[in-house]
Amino acid sequence: MDQGAVAVGPALAAVLVVLVLVAVATVRAGRLGHARGIATAALRAVVQLCAVALLITAVLRSWWASTGFITLMILVAAATSARRVSSLRLGWPVLAPIAAGALPACALVVASGTVPLTEVAVVPIAGILIGGAMTATSLAGRRALDELRDRHGEYEAALALGFVPRDAALEICRPSAGQALVPALDQTRTVGLVTLPGAFVGVLLGGGTPVQAGAAQLLVLVALLAVEAIAVAVTVELVANGLLRRPGPAVQVPLRRLTAWPGRNPKAGWSSDAS
Repeated sequence: MDQGAVAVGPALAAVLVVLVLVAVATVRAGRLGHARGIATAALRAVVQLCAVALLITAVLRSWWASTGFITLMILVAAATSARRVSSLRLGWPVLAPIAAGALPACALVVASGTVPLTEVAVVPIAGILIGGAMTATSLAGRRALDELRDRHGEYEAALALGFVPRDAALEICRPSAGQALVPALDQTRTVGLVTLPGAFVGVLLGGGTPVQAGAAQLLVLVALLAVEAIAVAVTVELVANGLLRRPGPAVQVPLRRLTAWPGRNPKAGWSSDAS
């Protein structure tokens, strides 16, 4: 067996079961409210990774299949983020920040020749960047909408002071949504000191030199910073313009759509989406 490979067998299955049980028991004891989510997420991960393991050879055999797989990753990421931020019906605009962050960065990396133009290189990089954009979008969207809901009075006060709705919303939600970048920042700051992330270890296991592994990991981390920054910025704009919102009057974000000409009273000609 390869010295760097995980041993697949009953011991692995037992360890995974124990870890899931520990996580479920902990959130139940702490009343954190995600016990079922942990169990279902672990089960889905097993099923999905088994399916990918069976399909990956076919996926990496042609550019058509690889492109289709990348498209599927974007759609699944958007659906996941939409449910986290709002609902699948109202949250579909999250597709914009995910695509706007991941696709240009992936294209730049490939076009520069930094990553070989091969399916086996492009698909994993695309997956990492799409995953980062999804996480940043979910965190930024949830934080922004929560902040606008909880600070409704401040939003209305800003309108009374003459702010247009977009600017009033940005004043409230932008600082909080920006906190979605903290995980990426911390990971980049502590790489090599606290963690040895997947790209680094993967290159080493694939026979690359430590220098190549470090370069690959640096590329991924810096690309993720750019991807997540774009995703957060676009998400905040979607929220501030009322394009990304939540269902139901109880949690409706107090944003309004412009139907008046610029220069009129900020409150005149604005129709609330809360009704």
